[in-house]
Amino acid sequence: MSENQSLTQKVEYKLINDTNKKRRQSSIGILFDWRGWFTSRECDEKYEKLHDDNDKTKAESAVGYLQLFRCADQLDIIMIAIALCLAILNGAAYTARFIVFGELISSFAEEKFIGRCPPEQNVSITFNITTECQRTIEINATNHNLSQTSCLYENSSVVPTQPIFTPGFLDGANQNLYWLLLISAVELFCIGFRYFLLAWSAGRQTARIRIRLLQSLMRRLTAIETKKQLDVYAQAGAVVQEVFSSLRTVLSLNGEKFEEKRYVSKLRATRWNSIRKGAAFGLLAGWVYLIGYVIYSIGFAFGSYLMNRGEYDSIPFHDIIVIIVVLVRPITNVAFVSPFFQLLEEARGAVAPVFQLIDEDENMDLNEIQTFQDSTTSEVALNIEGDIQFDNINFAYPARPNVPVLNNLTLTARVGETTALVGSNGSGKSTVVSLLLRFYEPTSGSIKIRDQSIADCNLKQLRKKIGVVSQEPILFATTIYENIRFGRENATRVEIVDAAQQANAHDFIMQLPNKYETIVGERGVQLSGGEKQRVALARALVKQPVIVVLDEATSALDNKNEKIVQEALDRTCKGRTTIVIAHRLAAVKNAHRIYVLDKGSVIEQGTHETLMAQEGSHYRELMRVQHTEDDIDETSDPTHMDEDAKQPLERSRYYSYYEIDDKDQMTTSRRPVFIRLLSMNRPEWVIILIGCLACLFGGLCQLVQVFLLTDSLNAFGECTYQKRTHTINKYSLLLILTGIFNLIFRFIQYTALATSGSKLTERICAKAFTHFLSQEMAFFDRPENSSGAICNRLSSDALAVQHMAGTRLGIICESLATFGIGIFVGYFYSWELTTVLLLFVLIFFGLALFQINWQSRLNQRSDQILGLASSLAVEIIHNMRIVKQLANEKEFLHRFSDFITKEFKARRNDIIISSFIYSVYWGTAPLILLVLCWQSLTLIQHGAMNIKNISLMFAYSIFGLESLRCIMTLTRQMSESLTAARSFFNLLDRIPTIDNRSTDCKQLADLQGEISFEQVKFAYVSRPKKCVLNKFQLTIKPGQRVALIGSSGSGKSTVIQLLERFYEPIKGHVSLDGVDIRQLNIQWLRSRLGLVSQEPVLFNLTVAENIAYGLENILIEDIIDAATKANIHHFIEQLPQGYDTKVGMKGSHLSGGEKQRIAIARVLLRRPKILLLDEATSAMDAHNEQIVQDALEKAQTDDPTRTSLIIAHRLSTIRSCDVICVLDHGIVVESGNHTDLMERRGFYYNMLVHNST
Repeated sequence: MSENQSLTQKVEYKLINDTNKKRRQSSIGILFDWRGWFTSRECDEKYEKLHDDNDKTKAESAVGYLQLFRCADQLDIIMIAIALCLAILNGAAYTARFIVFGELISSFAEEKFIGRCPPEQNVSITFNITTECQRTIEINATNHNLSQTSCLYENSSVVPTQPIFTPGFLDGANQNLYWLLLISAVELFCIGFRYFLLAWSAGRQTARIRIRLLQSLMRRLTAIETKKQLDVYAQAGAVVQEVFSSLRTVLSLNGEKFEEKRYVSKLRATRWNSIRKGAAFGLLAGWVYLIGYVIYSIGFAFGSYLMNRGEYDSIPFHDIIVIIVVLVRPITNVAFVSPFFQLLEEARGAVAPVFQLIDEDENMDLNEIQTFQDSTTSEVALNIEGDIQFDNINFAYPARPNVPVLNNLTLTARVGETTALVGSNGSGKSTVVSLLLRFYEPTSGSIKIRDQSIADCNLKQLRKKIGVVSQEPILFATTIYENIRFGRENATRVEIVDAAQQANAHDFIMQLPNKYETIVGERGVQLSGGEKQRVALARALVKQPVIVVLDEATSALDNKNEKIVQEALDRTCKGRTTIVIAHRLAAVKNAHRIYVLDKGSVIEQGTHETLMAQEGSHYRELMRVQHTEDDIDETSDPTHMDEDAKQPLERSRYYSYYEIDDKDQMTTSRRPVFIRLLSMNRPEWVIILIGCLACLFGGLCQLVQVFLLTDSLNAFGECTYQKRTHTINKYSLLLILTGIFNLIFRFIQYTALATSGSKLTERICAKAFTHFLSQEMAFFDRPENSSGAICNRLSSDALAVQHMAGTRLGIICESLATFGIGIFVGYFYSWELTTVLLLFVLIFFGLALFQINWQSRLNQRSDQILGLASSLAVEIIHNMRIVKQLANEKEFLHRFSDFITKEFKARRNDIIISSFIYSVYWGTAPLILLVLCWQSLTLIQHGAMNIKNISLMFAYSIFGLESLRCIMTLTRQMSESLTAARSFFNLLDRIPTIDNRSTDCKQLADLQGEISFEQVKFAYVSRPKKCVLNKFQLTIKPGQRVALIGSSGSGKSTVIQLLERFYEPIKGHVSLDGVDIRQLNIQWLRSRLGLVSQEPVLFNLTVAENIAYGLENILIEDIIDAATKANIHHFIEQLPQGYDTKVGMKGSHLSGGEKQRIAIARVLLRRPKILLLDEATSAMDAHNEQIVQDALEKAQTDDPTRTSLIIAHRLSTIRSCDVICVLDHGIVVESGNHTDLMERRGFYYNMLVHNST
């Protein structure tokens, strides 16, 4: 497979060619056969229960190390193999460095000249000077101290004071320096190229995992069904996503405090995990260092033993030291990289739930895989033109297996005819469609088309041939053109325009700024309900479907457009098998057969005439209730925004990078980011102080190690066996004791800083969450502030900050302390060599600053792309039904892949640059040592330095340099942390134009409920040139019931949004009891308003919690009373846990009417002074609508002073209102009660006359 192929194509290649393969890899070879990772297996249940509260399946806490590479392809394996070979070569060069230094020191000794070599080479060389005192000159590379005992010179009266170099010595020394140069070149190449290969492969695998994860999610029905098994979406992240995708509902109910507490409670659950993890890695690092000290001690003792065997001529002592160092250095290197082991363990834990979810694909029905495959000849030949038969269908949703939805359902939809399904909410109408689309499988019974079970049909082609228009139209965050094209990928522009014309959408599209290229926003937020419905209808029509399903397809259209669209539907459905679901029975009168459903069974069937002829029939009663309900107008306008929608991401082809100019809304804080982080950590200053002191003492332990190693090696110069053994044993025990202290300090360091870091993360996330809730709604209309992007910022950015303020802070403190002390000691003994060393340090610092600045800019761009990708993934998951309904999983996967591929490409230059920088950090050690050795030769030759001072300086300076390189290695992580922290502080510094959390301003002691709009002008930020309200004037007296009606785009819902202070008018003002609402406490204002929207939003809480949302200390009796008034109490009692039943994300476990009644109960419980009803009963059947309407009227009767503002298009809802206002183009063109308006024969009268005709 070529490298030029996209990541998605590679994923699909594996998937398609191995769908029937089920193997468990038991060896490394099989493990890296990555095609097997995307296999599927058949299981007894085609759709396992993923959201059952009783599901006991648990994910493993972490995956194996090799499993981290499960998404590596052949190229990745080759790169990893080459990198491993380079690592081996680098290790060989590393070892060769010790040998060369040993030879160099040996040659120094032979010339009676003390040379200098790096501290890693703990080399000692001994010579037999006299028969009485065998070992008299001791040279080691750690302290280069010349131990000259009295034995050395007892036979000599002359002590050499000037070094004398022979030609042989210089040749040998130069040869060793050349070897160092060669080793340096080898290490530079190995480290740089190895980093490049591993970073490149890691980037490719990470991108592939992201794509594969989304593909796995797309095989589920909804995100709800996988939430409990997808730990990647942590509970805190789920709260963030739920809140900011339903922000208008949260704000209107003053649920900010409740959500803050809920979010913080989830964060606290993660704090202890971080602390335990930090303590564990502190013990790990301390133990590794202790083991290194123990090996040093054993090596010295064993070396002393070898020296005293009398066989020292066969084993030179410098070789013994080389062996000790070669054994110990890898262990100390393990301690050095212990923070990276922490990252490795975090990766193992984080990827476990991801791989678990991917592995669950094997349990999915094989037909689900077909949705990702390209069409073949056999698939195109699929013919579903025939009768649709439901035979004795029984079904219950996996989330509520004990609540049957369909009970022995039997019905037939004849080919080429229109079949209507009617019935009350919860009767099972929409479930029939879900089963036909194979979102679920029936518990028993079968569904057949042309006497062939749909279970045997190709799933992708089956869904492609079924066109569905749902009651709640869902559009995606791309252009109108692309949204319509989702119906059929290969549709031409002519076909798309024709479909829009049939759906009566072409005219309003051409009036938009960018026409068909206009971005509609997340879930179509930039369009009105009617406009969204028409685009969704065009999307269904462009498919040219064989089967058409209309689920309240025209409910959101105004009267004029409904008739036009209905005629288009009639033309479209002619000759096609059509299933119509409708509450309004007038829409099903012409159906060839009508099925009346109740409690999951067919109780009546026939034509409209035959059913109406039956005395006492259920259908006839429904018709009677709806007899007076005539449509007047469409419910929404271009400003009617879904409760859970905000301005979304734009697709990659339309994406552009830009900065947000908030300078006029920012505070003046200019303190450095790191200082601000520490100031936020002020409550933990004692813990931080303890952690930093532990870092300092840990660094001192490293310096003490140098002293002890130096003295241990000097002990080999003792003349007597007893004294030498005693001294070595003493220092060996002190080394072990130092290791024990180091273990204690590292445990304290990691635990303390992990504690402070986790608390800082909790605090900064909580503050960021609060500040997000404080921002005005226009802030969330920006692409970078979509719900998915916010969720990404509060998760990945918070983790980056925690790394900076946690364990890595300890590493930096310890390394700086060690470096400073080492350089100070070096300058004290030899300023010449230390100056040379500092030249390299300046180069390192320059590279580090360059890398931090470069990666900061790169991280900002990368975060933008990943934020858009996250938003797209969230949008896909939340709208999974629509994605599956359109059979467009592959298309959306490609779109997600485009973002991931773009992010990967953006980091290619970074990988190359970082490869060079890291090779300089780590590959120049031999070169630095070579330069220092050469400079030492010069200094000693000219007598500028004595041996002891140069030796000590060499040891501490090199040791400090290694500590500095530790900091340099963390520059990438430091850059990511600083970028994340800067992003948080930019948010915290931003001053919202409307502060939703403000407690300032006044409250009215006795609110009467008078509402006044004075010359209000308003336009949305996303469309600044389109004026929604223009000199809008309206006054509502206390206790009045006022209805707003008008054509699409007239500004009805905008009036409510301005009253709720979601937005501010451009000109004019909105008053309450004569006081500008901008002067009122915003939370108090919203507590006096009760808003029920057309599309109700519930939260993933219990029924009782949803009803009492935003309120405190509410009695269950009050909740039951509100539910009873909303006609939902009886239904709630029938749920498995009654009022303690979870409703699922966005109320996914309930029908639209059930959700609406709970939302009404939620408002009634608040006893608002002003009631705002935005199509509050539009989602209900006639029976329940009448009951709820009675409840709303009763609520009005209970408090005659309550003011009501109603948006509706049904005559039964508004005819009893005190005032009916007709809006057109943002102004009130007519107002009065029903009788007055009918007598005027104006706009209102014309609407009714047009409707009746």
